[in-house]
Amino acid sequence: MNASELEEGSKLRHPSFGTGMILSVEGDYYKIYFYKTEEIKTLARDFEGFEIEEGKQAEKPSISISDIEKAVRNVVADFSEKAPLIPLGGRWMGGTVVLEPNDENLSVKEIPMESFFRKIVMVREKLRVLEQNINNHPKLDDEDRIHLQQYITRCYGSLTTFNVLFAYKEDQFKGSGK
Repeated sequence: MNASELEEGSKLRHPSFGTGMILSVEGDYYKIYFYKTEEIKTLARDFEGFEIEEGKQAEKPSISISDIEKAVRNVVADFSEKAPLIPLGGRWMGGTVVLEPNDENLSVKEIPMESFFRKIVMVREKLRVLEQNINNHPKLDDEDRIHLQQYITRCYGSLTTFNVLFAYKEDQFKGSGK
């Protein structure tokens, strides 16, 4: 085993500083805690004067196609569902939305208020993207744009019910109004 291939927890001896333990591996350097001097030093991994006292190597995990697919799905979900940080009103934090069916044989569905609110904000953001796409679409004429904009405005109006959840008035939904 080569001293430049060690992982956290490995012990090695330095000719000047004595025995130390690798605390972290950062690129071409080790952060090493030396017992004698009680200091942490950053030293090059390829330093030739190291003697290995107790070497640990990282286990290289085997990655399957399924693991890669799962990782890609997670990345896509993380980046496609990003909604801006809109604060939930304080009185709702930690609350729960309860959906209770009329049929007693069915179970009650409880949703954390923060999750419910995040979904509402994501709907709003997707409506905004749709609105931008309509406004910038090269094949739509002004009449078509106005017609589609009216549907979006009505959607915003339908969502004004949820305005009580927003911490700030400027974040709330606005319909066509009178």
